[in-house]
Amino acid sequence: MQTMKTLKNIIITVFFALLIGFSTFGQNANKPMVVIAYYMGDGSNINQYKTEYLTHIIYSFLHLKGNNFVVDNSVDSLAITKLVALKKTNPKLKIILSLGGWGGCPSCTDVFSSEKGAKEFSQSVLSLLETYRADGLDLDWEYPAIASNPGFSFKPEDKQNFTRLINILRQTFGSKYELSFAAGGFKEFLDKSIEWQQVMPMVDYVNMMTYDLVNGYSKKTGHLTSLYSTSQQQESTDFAVMYLDSIGVPMDKVVVGLAFYARIFSGVEPENNGLYQKGKFSGYENYKDFDKKFNAESGYLHYWDASAKAPYAYNKETKTFATFDNLRSVYYKTKYVKTRKLAGVMFWELSGDKLSGGLLDMIHEAGKDNE
Repeated sequence: MQTMKTLKNIIITVFFALLIGFSTFGQNANKPMVVIAYYMGDGSNINQYKTEYLTHIIYSFLHLKGNNFVVDNSVDSLAITKLVALKKTNPKLKIILSLGGWGGCPSCTDVFSSEKGAKEFSQSVLSLLETYRADGLDLDWEYPAIASNPGFSFKPEDKQNFTRLINILRQTFGSKYELSFAAGGFKEFLDKSIEWQQVMPMVDYVNMMTYDLVNGYSKKTGHLTSLYSTSQQQESTDFAVMYLDSIGVPMDKVVVGLAFYARIFSGVEPENNGLYQKGKFSGYENYKDFDKKFNAESGYLHYWDASAKAPYAYNKETKTFATFDNLRSVYYKTKYVKTRKLAGVMFWELSGDKLSGGLLDMIHEAGKDNE
């Protein structure tokens, strides 16, 4: 009986993998680059942004209540409603609901450790998608099978349980709704968290978090979100992409992440203008505020790492280091995506951008097919 059940599950998995393949096959040859914005706002300011430049908005984040995917409050409900309303003037825009985020799914390991939990979750997701007329789910479980937020449980079996979860979600969704997941851009995640060969046929995209390559736990500075690796820092956008390519992940499902924020480190000595030096994470800054924060009057000088294709800034007086994306690095990354024929770009987070002349404008310009 168990053998027959296993065989049935394999057949169902293959069927839906083929279904996705057939439904997207005709699009892939000339498929436009996806531009995916994660968004945490309440929806009241959404019309300020050039959402016509976007293919997807991922509302971040909803959470688990027991085994169920829930809208936490009336603010979330209204925000989703406002996002879905954008489809009236931009019918091609996809509104995706996201589970989790950093610190947002402390019970993921427990809930998804059982088939019952995964099935109840999947049915609750379907119910929300139908209720709000949204277009899919993005799983942001940080992270299966490896340590993440201090105190969160994890276990090696998360890796296989994630595959089962994706399988159940795809069976529940059929081909009507999109399914993606956010993936760490660092080697431990790439090696240990995902059964790539089993998972990728069942999803539309993997949203690579090729940022936070230095993070709040880092003891030295480096590049938050470099395009290329250097002798001092292996992890980079290109490193993650090449890793996935080497194990056969379809490049037209890989989405590269951009940072619309800076990470700031204090207590950084001036050697190498603060890059790759000891330091302590001390905060964030949104891109829209860079001009006010990281300017010459405040003591900051800006630098460009030609090897990494990444910018940074250093204040010698206050021994403060900042690492981020800017217009130049976003241009190079967008061109990289087009050259490598990747699915597109995503970024964290829309409300961090300038309303004019910002990073989304650069993605749009660099992504034009005639350039």
